[in-house]
Amino acid sequence: MGESSGSVSVDIETISLGGKEHIIQTGHGSVSVVVFGDLDKPALVTYPDIALNHMSCFQGLFFCPEAASLLLHNFCIYHINPPGHELGAAPISSDVPAPSVDDLADQIAEVLDFFGLSAVMCLGVAAGAYILTLFAMRYRERVIGLMLVSPLCKAPSWTEWLYNKVMSNLLYFYGMCGVVKEGLLQRYFSKEVRGSVHVHESDIVQACRRLLDERQSTNVLRFLQSINGRRDLSEGLKKLQCRTLIFVGENSPFHAEALYMTSKLDRRYSALVEVQACGSVVTEEQPHAMLIPMEYFLMNYGLYRPCQFTGSPRSPLSPSCISPELLSPESMGLKLKPIKTRVSLEV
Repeated sequence: MGESSGSVSVDIETISLGGKEHIIQTGHGSVSVVVFGDLDKPALVTYPDIALNHMSCFQGLFFCPEAASLLLHNFCIYHINPPGHELGAAPISSDVPAPSVDDLADQIAEVLDFFGLSAVMCLGVAAGAYILTLFAMRYRERVIGLMLVSPLCKAPSWTEWLYNKVMSNLLYFYGMCGVVKEGLLQRYFSKEVRGSVHVHESDIVQACRRLLDERQSTNVLRFLQSINGRRDLSEGLKKLQCRTLIFVGENSPFHAEALYMTSKLDRRYSALVEVQACGSVVTEEQPHAMLIPMEYFLMNYGLYRPCQFTGSPRSPLSPSCISPELLSPESMGLKLKPIKTRVSLEV
């Protein structure tokens, strides 16, 4: 596994909701970690997808009052940004080799060592879900549970590998150009919210497009190269010693891979939620769809949502909007049924 080298943290700034950013020097370069909440509570570690950070990947979920109450009530949140993906990041020198996926997993262990954390809950999206799954395999005793959104678990197919190489070349020669941004937005979101000639793209897509403009293309290129060099984790999935909850949008390009990953996990300790009319980044596109499954998942750990937040009649969390089978005890131990997230909210 490799031992962690000494770490040094520099407090950068206090940001919204009381979060503080730390830049931690690790054996595989510096990494930004933004911490929200009570340090005495159990730790929840997050890791975003390619070209995203904690703001652009998890803001929708944590700004959703019901989900925020569930997570912030039970956890102190440690948002780990991929190297060079934090707000205001400078370009990483081309002399520094891109880290492997194993390096990134080991970097998480060093972050935990710095904060004195033993075992943590993990929440990752797409490429970030792969890194956290790999971390759970390499440091089994340090992960008590995995919540994975549109996860990757196999080595890239030739099609994906070639596509990522093209994207890498575009990033190298042209930076965060229009073609790259469109490719990333297709990766993240369903066609419904991306819009068309006749339909304007949604606010979340417009906000994400602006945030992508702020990313350093060389830093995105490095993370993309790391993920394009990933290996197949299939053989190790059965040996995971923690419960796993998987969300995937039915329109995600990683939908089939999420189903495959579910088939490889121990069904006694894993569950799948397929979110209708949604892309990969469920945390932004349909965060309300994650609440009820997360509540049931966290109940296994004795965690709960404070009762002062209740679903209103117009809320997509209203029981009438949720498949009855999802709430049955039988479904909670094995596989969560797909839930309807596109319903009429008319009173």
